[in-house]
Amino acid sequence: MGSISEFSQHDHEVIAREFADLMETARKRCTDPAELEAIQKGFEFANVAHKGVRRRSGEPYILHPIAVAKIVASNIGLGYKSIVAALLHDVVEDTDYTVDNLRSLFGDKVATIVEGLTKIKTVLDNEDKAQQKSMQAENFKRILLTLNDDVRVVLIKLADRLHNCRTIEFMPEHKRDKILSETMFVFIPLAHRLGLYGVKSEMEDIWLRYKEPEAFNEITAKINRNVIDKDKEINDFIAPIDQALKTAGFRYEIKKRVKTPYSIWKKMKNKGIDFDQIFDLYAVRIIFDSENEANETERDQCYHIFSIITGLYRYKSDRVRDWVNYPKNNGYEALHCTLMSRTGIWVEVQIRSRRMHEIAEKGIAAHWAYKKDGFAEGTESEMDKWIVKVKEILVNPDVNALELLDMIHNDLIKTDILVFTPKGEQKSIEKGATALDFAYSIHSHIGNGAIAAKVNLRLVPLSYVLKTGDQIEIITAENEKPKREWLDFVKTRKARNLITDYLKSERSDSIKIGKKVLSEQLEALGYKLNDKTVNMLMNGYEVFDTRPDELYFRIGTGIIKLNSLSEVLKKSHEDKKKENSWFNWFKKEKKANENYIISDKEGSEHKYIISTCCNPIPGDSVIGFLASDGTVSVHKRTCPTANNLASKFGDKIVIPTWEHAKDMNMSFLVRLSLKGFDRIGIINDITRYISFVMSVNIRKFCLGTEDGVFEGYIDLYVHDMGDLEKLVRKLQKIEGIQSVIRTDL
Repeated sequence: MGSISEFSQHDHEVIAREFADLMETARKRCTDPAELEAIQKGFEFANVAHKGVRRRSGEPYILHPIAVAKIVASNIGLGYKSIVAALLHDVVEDTDYTVDNLRSLFGDKVATIVEGLTKIKTVLDNEDKAQQKSMQAENFKRILLTLNDDVRVVLIKLADRLHNCRTIEFMPEHKRDKILSETMFVFIPLAHRLGLYGVKSEMEDIWLRYKEPEAFNEITAKINRNVIDKDKEINDFIAPIDQALKTAGFRYEIKKRVKTPYSIWKKMKNKGIDFDQIFDLYAVRIIFDSENEANETERDQCYHIFSIITGLYRYKSDRVRDWVNYPKNNGYEALHCTLMSRTGIWVEVQIRSRRMHEIAEKGIAAHWAYKKDGFAEGTESEMDKWIVKVKEILVNPDVNALELLDMIHNDLIKTDILVFTPKGEQKSIEKGATALDFAYSIHSHIGNGAIAAKVNLRLVPLSYVLKTGDQIEIITAENEKPKREWLDFVKTRKARNLITDYLKSERSDSIKIGKKVLSEQLEALGYKLNDKTVNMLMNGYEVFDTRPDELYFRIGTGIIKLNSLSEVLKKSHEDKKKENSWFNWFKKEKKANENYIISDKEGSEHKYIISTCCNPIPGDSVIGFLASDGTVSVHKRTCPTANNLASKFGDKIVIPTWEHAKDMNMSFLVRLSLKGFDRIGIINDITRYISFVMSVNIRKFCLGTEDGVFEGYIDLYVHDMGDLEKLVRKLQKIEGIQSVIRTDL
């Protein structure tokens, strides 16, 4: 909440205009005059409750609940009770009105939804540091617990978060990072899982705009230029389709879509390609009305349209995606194919019925609305199954809030495949799952007793990774029991937990075995088993526990393999050495000339550690996290580890800034991935330029050639982003090089 002051005439005009806009949207959803009266009443009540209060931006506070209600109505497609609850969602938290006041005025359902939202907000905005530990994790647990009573609380919370993201420029920087990180870690995957594509995409683009502003602006500019250049080509591509569908008697509309900046950035980053190598930049959506004289099913109509358009254009057979027969786990249904235009560009075409389109855009709300109207009657969707599964996780008394947050996050981002039992029953299982995961998905007894499997009538080991369409039969033996090495290949949480639970019954034996094995291996390498060595190994193997027993147990059960023990010890020594040299250099520079390479805005003296998970260099946009010992780990803002930390420990965020240091001799390791056409002397040209012209030290050089094309990477040391950008520009000019991109080490 911001300050309190009198509203001007202009303020009142803005409020009236925004509410009129909301009512226009609401009229499309609410046909009963009583429902519109309830929305009017909710607005008037909220307007009085928030009278004179302003947001950080200076605008009247009531504009926020109006904006949230608009998102609820238009982006998510909820009804009048949710719109009223959105208008009232901050009243109980920020004013003297109570839930009982709302219950007497607006009924039990609206009051219950507002109460759920108030509980979430109370935890989220609590700035008491003493209560901060795992606060955000508890908050997300509360959000997900509302799935038990009313999913509308989650949906309105997503609308609230989207509007907060839209106005995030007015937040202090440390709070902005906290909000964006928890948005990426939980809210974006949650929007995806609930089928809210529009909400998800907008949040992703806002995240990129603030986390990587230069990349966002560059990609946006390229999209805009590309759309202007290619717009006529796309229209020419659509014209024959339009004519053919009319001739066939379909009632439909065709929409053009361009990939979002975030999805382009993510693809460039994950695949190590540049903008010009994004071939599915454009998509065309064909949205048809499913009622027709021939009484064809929606699936038949999708394939009818597919046959028409593939008669006009050549299509890529490996890019056909049938999500009509096999909907995604968030309820998404459509038939996708990629066609070659007559001017030589690939265009993705998405074929959907009007119902499918509503579910694709508005997700769970549309899915349940159609289900209530008789579509998919008597069936349980993947989304319904997921909500049941989340409820099971939430009531598990053995899982603390932070563990639960990781479990839910992993569950949100995973994708599923379809496999079959020997009797032909269809089962959904996590992509990457093994035959043993499948065994445990059926029953713990079958998993515990498994010895092998038959996939498509062929004998395979339990570690076999399942593929869509596999038919699988598990072979068991009466005296078989779980083995420690099973933990090396199982993928699903259920299988891992059941195996670990079984092995924990032998925990004390495992600890003794692990300690003995570690002691022997350390002795062979010339080390002693003492506190110093154990602490190094706990850090190296990421055992975040105060007890060495946990390390011994993981070694004894085979969770941790010691075949890389010498490398872990060596890396721990190097990291310690790097930290010390960095800190000594930092202190020396500071004392000598008061020029620092990194600091934070409060000017606090901390020990800064450059994180090896993302290896930021001077000039990168960075975020820091303050540890209990006073050190600050510095990460790139887009680093997944940083987003994970910020989503859980928002109070530990520090905003470091790179500063110019005179006579700086520090160098930072980066990786450049190269692709191009092979020719005699190209490797010499690359190394000569890097080493002799730029005087850059190469740490590792890995290039391979096949059929006249080379691909690989170079690890090298640079001083800052300026050095790196200059090097990339120069390398791109070498004959034969097609792309030079910075990638993760």
